Amino acid sequence: MSKDKSKINDAIRALEVRVISDDLGNLGVMKTRDAIAKAKELGLDLIEISPDAVPPVAKIMDYGKFQYSQSKKQKEIKVKTKAASASGEVRNIQIKVGTGDGDIAIKAKKASEWLGDGNRVKVELFLKGRTKYMDKKFLQERLERILKFIPVPHRVVDGFKDSPKGITVTLEKLK
Repeated sequence: MSKDKSKINDAIRALEVRVISDDLGNLGVMKTRDAIAKAKELGLDLIEISPDAVPPVAKIMDYGKFQYSQSKKQKEIKVKTKAASASGEVRNIQIKVGTGDGDIAIKAKKASEWLGDGNRVKVELFLKGRTKYMDKKFLQERLERILKFIPVPHRVVDGFKDSPKGITVTLEKLK
């Protein structure tokens, strides 16, 4: 049995199968051995397409062509899911209260690249130790100051939220 779990010819265990063919169309329900004989007569293979159907559906075709079409379908699905996830990907930037302006500018540049690519950016003001207990207004002002460094026009999707590590805000590019 191959890795795509399609059974071919003698590997098909069902007594009867519904047979279809590109050239001959729908051949109806046949005994599996008769369907295999018909496929061999045409110089092709009998491939089980839908094993869960009653009776299972099998197609008369070249197995190499079948594998090629299956791999093409898988690649298309992979490309579509990658494109869908790329637009919704969330990138993270972590900054501490004492981070200097130069470091903030570097992180803001990276954030603007990600926003330009269509990703969302989650900016986290990391708080540890005593900084957790600082005035919330001061911490929010610090986070807003960081957002001013990002040159790409953006909007706040998720406002200032407390997280286990500090305060976060999620941004996305203005359309």
